[in-house]
Amino acid sequence: MTVKLIRMWSGEDVIADIVEETKEFLKIENPIVAVPSPQQGQIAFAPWSPLAEKGGLKVLMQYVVYVTDPQSEIVEQHQQMYGKISTPTKKLII
Repeated sequence: MTVKLIRMWSGEDVIADIVEETKEFLKIENPIVAVPSPQQGQIAFAPWSPLAEKGGLKVLMQYVVYVTDPQSEIVEQHQQMYGKISTPTKKLII
């Protein structure tokens, strides 16, 4: 699973698994988008294109500004939402 932050030409920050990348398009799965949270100074995540069929979306490269690695906390949250197995990232001393 390659979770990336994709900045769209429209200004949206999309977090998604990149399944395939060509010169013409990115094929992504499990896309979420950052949205303002009702709590001041925080963001929440919502499905991006929630009415699309499962199995991946193709985003034309002409609409992509950049692709980069998101913060590790965001990757963890994405994996909790869509991962099959959830494992703790921090070790606890018992």
